[in-house]
Amino acid sequence: MSVLDRSAAERPFAFTTDQLGWEPWLAPLIEEELTDLHREALVDKARAKSPYFRLLARDPEILQARTKTDNDIFYNADGGLPRAERELAAAATSRHNGCVFCASVHARFASHYSKRHDDVQRLLDEGVLAPQDERWRAIIDAAVALTATPAALTTEHIDALRAAGLDDLAISDLLHAAAFFNWANRLMLSLGEPTPPAA
Repeated sequence: MSVLDRSAAERPFAFTTDQLGWEPWLAPLIEEELTDLHREALVDKARAKSPYFRLLARDPEILQARTKTDNDIFYNADGGLPRAERELAAAATSRHNGCVFCASVHARFASHYSKRHDDVQRLLDEGVLAPQDERWRAIIDAAVALTATPAALTTEHIDALRAAGLDDLAISDLLHAAAFFNWANRLMLSLGEPTPPAA
């Protein structure tokens, strides 16, 4: 069944930490079509299994730049914001934008790295205004403001982040995570849709 034939009841509209599938509305490359250039652009060989990354591989140079940027924002652990809170910023951005797939991935990572499952689940269930402690409130508020429009991010957001203990490098990591996923959500939302977890 194609994604266009799926009934609304079969689409995962609830925000979740479950591992969802994703189907593109445009034809991705099939694995057998991937050249050495495509595989190099994927950076991570396992991404050849993903229809999303095989679709983006149609423009390998941009995919490679995108993936290296993504990896540097989330996996470069030399100081700055802890991984859990980088993932929190991406999850909050995705929750605000309505990207069910991205929210599921980054909420799952935020929950894993922070060990704060209930707080992450509350973000998914109740939205970006759900109660959180001071530090997470400042992170979520800044991520959502930047997501709404860059001009919505004000000195008050930066002051709240500093008051919550974030230094300049941590604030930079937070803003990069939110900005990257604000863009990534729009790309994913325009190219396909999530599918329910495999039975």
